[in-house]
Amino acid sequence: MSKIVYPTPESIIELNLMVLNIIKMKKADKAEVLSYSKIAKIINGCRRLEGDVYDKAAFLLKSLIQQHPFASGNRRTAFIVTKEFLLNNNKRFGIKDKAEQARVMLGIREGYYSDEEVKEWVKNGKIREFKR
Repeated sequence: MSKIVYPTPESIIELNLMVLNIIKMKKADKAEVLSYSKIAKIINGCRRLEGDVYDKAAFLLKSLIQQHPFASGNRRTAFIVTKEFLLNNNKRFGIKDKAEQARVMLGIREGYYSDEEVKEWVKNGKIREFKR
């Protein structure tokens, strides 16, 4: 089994800056790290997590969304970080890059989906519709 390549806090911060420059959603978007320690804890939690690379990717995605380490762009950043994590580990990223996926990430932020559902989404692009 090959060694898993993990992101660094610095690479995640850089991706947040890139996302905010490329995918402007609101005029109020600002590149600001609210908690470097949260980012570091997320990466360490990902490293310690038992399971395969898709379990780790789901953890990374959920944690970045729910722990909100940035002032803006947490969901956009989580999406890109997760995609890069899987591609860097020679795995397929199953989520289609479409605007409607933002609704699923809202559901993740609100705790609507289980870890297994998020893993299935990341791996195969399949997840039940988010409903409030």
